[in-house]
Amino acid sequence: MLSILHRIINKTGKYKTRIRASYITAFFKGIMMKVPLILCFLCISYFMKGQMDKTKCVYFGIAVLASVILEAVFEHISNVLQSATGYMVFADMRLKLGDHLRKLPMGYFTEGNIGKISSVLATDMVFIEENCMGVLSELVTFLISQGLMVVMMFVMDYRMGILSLMVVIAFIIVGNLMLRTNMEHSHLKQEAAESLTEEVLDFAEGMGIIKSYNLLGDRSKKLTDEFAKSCKESIAYEMDYTPWSRALYLTFGIGTAAALAMSALLYTTGTISAEYMVGMALFLFDLFVAIKSYYGQMARLTVTSASLDRIEEVFDAEELNDEGKKDLVSAESSANEIEYDNVGFAYAEKDVLSNVSFEIKQGEMTALVGPSGGGKSTIASLLARFWDVKSGRILVRGEDIRNVSLGSLMDQISMVFQRVYLFQDTVYNNIAIGRPDATREEVEAAAKKARCYDFIMQLPEGFDTVIGEGGASLSGGEQQRISIARCILKDSPIVILDEATASVDADNERAIQEAISELCKDKTLLVIAHRLRTIRDADQILVISDGQIKEHGNHAELMAQNGTYAHMVALQEA
Repeated sequence: MLSILHRIINKTGKYKTRIRASYITAFFKGIMMKVPLILCFLCISYFMKGQMDKTKCVYFGIAVLASVILEAVFEHISNVLQSATGYMVFADMRLKLGDHLRKLPMGYFTEGNIGKISSVLATDMVFIEENCMGVLSELVTFLISQGLMVVMMFVMDYRMGILSLMVVIAFIIVGNLMLRTNMEHSHLKQEAAESLTEEVLDFAEGMGIIKSYNLLGDRSKKLTDEFAKSCKESIAYEMDYTPWSRALYLTFGIGTAAALAMSALLYTTGTISAEYMVGMALFLFDLFVAIKSYYGQMARLTVTSASLDRIEEVFDAEELNDEGKKDLVSAESSANEIEYDNVGFAYAEKDVLSNVSFEIKQGEMTALVGPSGGGKSTIASLLARFWDVKSGRILVRGEDIRNVSLGSLMDQISMVFQRVYLFQDTVYNNIAIGRPDATREEVEAAAKKARCYDFIMQLPEGFDTVIGEGGASLSGGEQQRISIARCILKDSPIVILDEATASVDADNERAIQEAISELCKDKTLLVIAHRLRTIRDADQILVISDGQIKEHGNHAELMAQNGTYAHMVALQEA
């Protein structure tokens, strides 16, 4: 079990010295805890021998008071060094996790890992922070205290010492078997908690669909099954853990009774004096408390081991390579703004794109059209390095984007997608994300260009109105226009546009089209098109199907080919 303590300490990083320093104070605290008992034993011995006087009483009283004060001081220092350090460690770890998550490919967040991330942040880290970091020095205290008690028994009589040592060994055997059972169940319990968290999140996020299709019974059953699974695992854990817990308490009771019987036998045979018999009575019920408490605390640390495994699993997720040192050159120095060169991509083992090649010149508009699942969104996402290509390369102004720093790349790109996410913050801050150093006048100007200034000013606090998480307090069209405003403020030369008007009402469509027109002035555009009439003036249109470019040309050229594109146009105009 010391390996668990070692793992926890290794996670403390730069705070490791503080944790180890707490062991020193724990050592002295363990000694101070037993000093009052030792002093009581000596005091009673003096009384029984008739050697106690007023001066000795005063000295004993001062010594007991001093030991209690020192114990409190050492405990306070341990708490400062240990518990406070635990909160600092996990504050740093959460920041580190946030930095790690932003470097992961977007695919990581679509593989059922949201529940895992939520459990790591809300369950695993909190459990270790609140339940484990504060007991590390206590474990040392328990071991020291138990060692002192065994030594005291050897001082009283070697037979009492041997008996105490045998009981401690029995505790170790039973305790380790109990901890092994805990370890077997801890991973299962944490996995059940993760699965339950994911199902609760899925149920809450999909409540609108669940109600509209009257699926409350079906979805509730699935959620209920997850609760039942978690409950079943918890009960199974208790069923396996309880016998060993009882065995631990039974060992404590038998060991204490055996120590009392041994001391009584030694007293009746005249081996130990009456003073030692009284001293034994003082030590008796504290004799094995430390080792029992040690295994009680260690049982909690077995869950810590499973929690650490899950934390490490998230941290071990492979980040996108951001070792590129180059900055993108100016647009004037490159013939093509964007070039896809035989690009291939796969999600896990499933091929999505194969040998995709095309070029986009500065200021041109390229539209991607085709059936759902054909690879349009993947092509656009690869340009923003949400994932990295599996084969081929993507060039921006002649540079492979993998050789360019992510920061430099993202400075050149703005993205507007159908699914908008706004943060639970003021309208102003949601727009200013596009360029945090912008002035208020620039933010308001961007809002006007995005056709959202008027409705913002009608909000209770105008630009300072706090909107709900995800933009819940705004309509879909209003959310979309705010997202366009932040892109206008950013003013990047390349715009990726997943046609934002595909799922909005007619009133919002006109305003959004005007906002997009403002956004796209003098920009290089890569557009995922759903309404084909909006991309008739595109410089080039790529028909994407089955991960490949099936047709290529402008509107007139593709209509003349009378192929897939012409068929799609005919269907929409029918």
